[in-house]
Amino acid sequence: MKSSELVFLKLGGSLITDKDTPSTAKPGVIQRIAQEISQGLKANPGIRLILGHGSGSFGHASAAKYQTHEGGESSEYWQGFSKVWQSARQLNEIIIEEFSTAGLPVIAFPPSAGVIARDRSIARWDIEPLQLTLSHGLIPVVMGDVVFDTALGGTILSTEQIFKYLAPIFRPHQILLAGSDAGVYLDPDQSDEIIPHITPSNISTVLPYLSGSSAADVTGGMLSKVRLMLSILNTNPSTQIQIFAGSLPGNVNKVLNGEVIGTLITETR
Repeated sequence: MKSSELVFLKLGGSLITDKDTPSTAKPGVIQRIAQEISQGLKANPGIRLILGHGSGSFGHASAAKYQTHEGGESSEYWQGFSKVWQSARQLNEIIIEEFSTAGLPVIAFPPSAGVIARDRSIARWDIEPLQLTLSHGLIPVVMGDVVFDTALGGTILSTEQIFKYLAPIFRPHQILLAGSDAGVYLDPDQSDEIIPHITPSNISTVLPYLSGSSAADVTGGMLSKVRLMLSILNTNPSTQIQIFAGSLPGNVNKVLNGEVIGTLITETR
């Protein structure tokens, strides 16, 4: 990987939390990944990084309970909106603390503080502070979060949706999605074989194999993830996307050093 390249890296909720147990982080995994990112950046000091993370068992459990993604205007809806924000923020604070301890100069950019959506898509966001953060050698951290929505009242945006909005602006060389799965499975019920390469030309044969998450995930699971990544290629055809197992020690460091692991998503073969 060239030292001047920009990378979007997402840490999936299933990777950094126990998605079957509400509000349960995996501190050992988070600490290890922070160290791997630190090692990867030291080996490639010119790489610029935008980091994102899911909400896992923090935000998704609360969001499923209050149906925050669907929108609403009742007082009960807004009480739930606040509770989902609190849950997502709790995990974000854990990430920021652990990454800071590892020596990474992270600054949080929660979408709830700046994004205005319309019908579940970003309509407005002043990203100049994020651009300045990156230009000064710091690491912006975005996350799946609640946002105000002019059509629905409120909704939730996933990290992949955030990346989709930012990609045409920043034009990343790579988007790396680290999760608990080894990649996109050929059979979701079997974890011994993954689809090695997905492109727009073979997506019609791949779609039947995709499914949503087995745990609470209000932002769509693997099917939504792959579709969003393919849509990014429409405006950024040179971007290389990888879905891989961040749960295996060393993998995050490997991909930051240019190794291809898991499922590759590109415009062409």
